[in-house]
Amino acid sequence: MTDRPSSLGVICAMPEEAEALSAFLGGGASRESHGGREFIINRSAETDVVLVISRVGKVSAAAAAMELIIRFGVRALIVTGVAGAMRPEIEIGDVVVATELVHHDLDASPIWPPRVVPLLEVERFGVDPEISRHLLDTATEFCRRLDRPQPPRVHSGLIASGDLFVSSAALADRVRSGVPDAAAVEMEGAAVAQVAHEYGIPVAVVRAISDRAGDHTESEYTASLSAFAASYSRGIVGGLLSDWLGHDGDGPR
Repeated sequence: MTDRPSSLGVICAMPEEAEALSAFLGGGASRESHGGREFIINRSAETDVVLVISRVGKVSAAAAAMELIIRFGVRALIVTGVAGAMRPEIEIGDVVVATELVHHDLDASPIWPPRVVPLLEVERFGVDPEISRHLLDTATEFCRRLDRPQPPRVHSGLIASGDLFVSSAALADRVRSGVPDAAAVEMEGAAVAQVAHEYGIPVAVVRAISDRAGDHTESEYTASLSAFAASYSRGIVGGLLSDWLGHDGDGPR
């Protein structure tokens, strides 16, 4: 795509992430409930934005994405939230912007190769390069402005999704054995990317690293969710929306 979309759906799995962005959308946003989810709608002369808390997991994320496309007519999707690092050079507090997404837990072999979606014949789903570039730019600026001795780094790479909370080194090694080039692991992105692929609309995924996807994942994840998940979603996705909605967003907190 070459221009900003006329309408954008933003998907967060957790309330902590969505609350910051809903505050960013302002008091003029309206709310509707469908399928057990609340949708927050901001109408703008530049870009309409619809925000939803999908809940955790691939089915929940896919259902939310389809509601955004079919009911609200969004023309692009962004997934934001947290993820576990799959490479040693990626630290807690860093950011990963997806270049591709894959279902690491999908296996219909021997009829189809592992991770290939049956009948769709796709293993890795692409992202929209322009929206992803905007997210890289806003993430880089956001991290640069954080008041820390060593600012977080911004990475791009493959994100692997599955209905597993990767909470042990053994599980992480299992994911790496199938997807050795994964930069991060989470539970929603590939499902949204598949829906976007099937409907022919652009998608981008940005994740703050909450844990190292290993034996200490639970404690790291819990601490990160309360410490920075909301501020990262607001600072990074909000930075992009501040341009598209035609007003200034907040910087890092």
